[in-house]
Order: sequence, then C-alpha cells, then structure tokens
Amino acid sequence: GVLPVGATLPTERALCDRFGASRPTVREALAQLQMQGYATAHAGHRPRAARPSLDDILRNAGDLILEILGDAQAGAHLEQMRQFIEMGAAREAAIRADAVALSKLQQALDLNAKAIGAPECVETDIAFHRAPVSVGGNPVILSLHDMFVSQLLAQRPAHDDAERHDRIAHDEHRLIHAAVLDGDAATAVDVMETHLARAYRNRLKAAALASAPV
Repeated sequence: GVLPVGATLPTERALCDRFGASRPTVREALAQLQMQGYATAHAGHRPRAARPSLDDILRNAGDLILEILGDAQAGAHLEQMRQFIEMGAAREAAIRADAVALSKLQQALDLNAKAIGAPECVETDIAFHRAPVSVGGNPVILSLHDMFVSQLLAQRPAHDDAERHDRIAHDEHRLIHAAVLDGDAATAVDVMETHLARAYRNRLKAAALASAPV
C-alpha cells in the first residue's frame, strides 16, 4: 500500500542501505516479490510494484507442482483434476446454464465442427471444454482449467488420422451438448466421463509408442 501499482521499486543499492542487507539478500527478496506477484520485472529495467492476481498465484503454484511431481506423474494428476472439474462442470451446466451459456456452448460446438481435420481444431476443442466450466462462475476453477486443462489439450499427441480423431471427439462433444441442452445432469456427467477416459487412454497409448525402442 506504500507504493502504487506500477511505481518503480528502489535500486538494489538503496535497499541494501535501508535494510542493512547484502546485495544477494536483496536480490533474493526481489525474486520472492516477483514470484508472489508483488513486483514485475523486465530485462534492463528496475522492478515495478504490482498487485498479485489469482492467475499469477495459481500459475506459480502450478509450475512448482509440475517441477516437484515430474512430467509423467504430474500429467496423471492433472488428468484426474480435469475429470473432477469437467464432470462437475457438465453437471452444473445441465442444471444451471441459461440462454446465454447455452448459446456460447452451441457456438463452441459449431466452431469445433468447422475445424475438424485442421490444426485449429485444438483451439476449438479447448474452447468447447471451457464453455461448461464458465457456467459456474468460479474464477479459481476457471483459472485452473485455463492453465492446466488447456495445456493438456494443447500438448495432445499427433494422430495418423487427425480428421478421424477430431470427428470422434466432436461426436462426443455433440452428446455432451445434447445432455446439457436437455437439462439431463446424469447423462451429461456420464458422456463427459466417457469422453475424458477415451482421450486419456489415447494419450497413454501415444506416449507408450513414442518411448518404444525402434
């Protein structure tokens, strides 16, 4: 509250003199401020005061989770988190989605259909899965989805027949959309679970093939 957002922080020398600390200590403190979202820094410029955001906090936590768990284990945990988020989101969407939310879901489905077989199909896939999550209006869950689930989808393995893969996924999206439109929460959860389970198995198969000896 002393420095307004965007204000330049004092120089390292000034901070050393003020707190009687060594320069390495001050640099570590500045690094911690940046990690916690209280400061931003750009090459060649002094750090500036900032206000931590939810996205910054979750992003830093997510990077630490990935680093601690390792790629394989982190991927499995993220996949499980995705199941919790998206199955719950499908249920909530079927119960609570209003006309605006249903319109957005329909638009995402239509864009996904048009992109089948094209590289941009991944982006439309992400957008479709994001639509039900946004219905709940929970910024924490939505931020987690944006950072982790979108990352899983963006890094999905290549397929020999991309169009066939995209069409299968889109057909499952249509079933999810239909259940939400009907207000059938149980079916929405079931079809979302089947869809996610198939996607996860495909990733595991692709990973096994990639690591197999030639």
